[in-house]
Amino acid sequence: MSIRKRVLKNATVYIAQYSTSEKDARGKRRRYAPSFATRKEAVAHLATVAVDISKGVHVPASKSITVAEAGRNWIDACGDLERTTRDGYQQHLDLHIEPYLGGLKLSALTVPTIREWQDRLRKGTPAPGQEKAEPRTADMVKRVTGSLGSLLADAQERGHVGVNVVRSLKANRRRGKERRAERRAKGKLKIGVDIPTPAEIDAMLKAADGRWRPLLLVAIRCGLRASELRGLRWEDVDFKRGELHVRQRADAYNKIGPPKSESGERTVPIPPTTLAALKEWRLKCPRRDTGRKDAHGEAIGELHFAFPSGAGNVESYANIQQRGFDPILIKAGVTARKLDDDGKAVHDEHGKPVLVAKYTLHALRHHFASWCVNRKVDGGLELPLKIVSERLGHSNIAITSDLYSHIFPRSDDSAELAAAEGKFG
Repeated sequence: MSIRKRVLKNATVYIAQYSTSEKDARGKRRRYAPSFATRKEAVAHLATVAVDISKGVHVPASKSITVAEAGRNWIDACGDLERTTRDGYQQHLDLHIEPYLGGLKLSALTVPTIREWQDRLRKGTPAPGQEKAEPRTADMVKRVTGSLGSLLADAQERGHVGVNVVRSLKANRRRGKERRAERRAKGKLKIGVDIPTPAEIDAMLKAADGRWRPLLLVAIRCGLRASELRGLRWEDVDFKRGELHVRQRADAYNKIGPPKSESGERTVPIPPTTLAALKEWRLKCPRRDTGRKDAHGEAIGELHFAFPSGAGNVESYANIQQRGFDPILIKAGVTARKLDDDGKAVHDEHGKPVLVAKYTLHALRHHFASWCVNRKVDGGLELPLKIVSERLGHSNIAITSDLYSHIFPRSDDSAELAAAEGKFG
């Protein structure tokens, strides 16, 4: 390895020469000579090359491709993923990665480069060619950094880059104080803020009627995800045993696929009131067109989805939330003030605050979890953590614990402590 100074007409460059164990067509070791504006940069490059060669991960700059090219390869490799997941990755690439890093070669990416990119996203610094940009939230920066890491992992497997700098970044930073700060920022789920109170649930059910009441009951008492509710079939409801089987889900494009994870395929008991509502709803449920006609020329329909659209097909999430759940919450008085982009309350033409639905449909799943873990004396089921995790369909018990451990009944109840203290006082 050596550095050679070369004086050009308009500038002076420093050429970092080195060779690798690779052989060219003539059987000679391959030589590389990238140039740099300063000697310091050339020295730093050779130091990095020496380390990479010793680890067997060196990829010469001439073999490296740009982040934009690697992004296209990565998206192509995501063809087997769900469309919603693939579209999310494409959005990360188009809006947050390529505008800032697209023109850089993978070999030029360093940990400081990634840190600077993250800072620009957080501050809303425009990318080259952009006039303005909005600051990204901490959660968005975290997610797009994860996508960049996946992009680099794909490029690494293809031999286009030797080191995944995002993995190095995470190894150095995703522990200790930063991890604790991230947890503090995220906060715990709160009753009455993220999780509906029992009184709010009662008000919702009193306000719900027609096709929405059985759907809400299943969401509240069985804890299904919205995608699982939309994909639930009548054949998955066992009226004799009083249980339902989660075997599939509908994605954002109404496409039916397997549950979110292997643990998502599960059996959940149905309480008596919910079961009775389902039996009644089954008699009125819209049927799906089979494309066949009877002897009188009438279309033959069949029961298929438990909570379908008017035509018996998969119902969209937007319809359930906007046409069903939101009006029910407004009617029940389970509302919150509408806020503008600055966090200030919005008022109508008469000066009264504008009220909107307080929760999304997913909040009912949180309520189901709290109902499962609460004490029986408080109206809950008081189930062990493992059973709660299984009923929610979480991929592992740690997810359930992280989300809901703070609402489990405490063993140091003050009344019990007082009684115990009296025995030895």
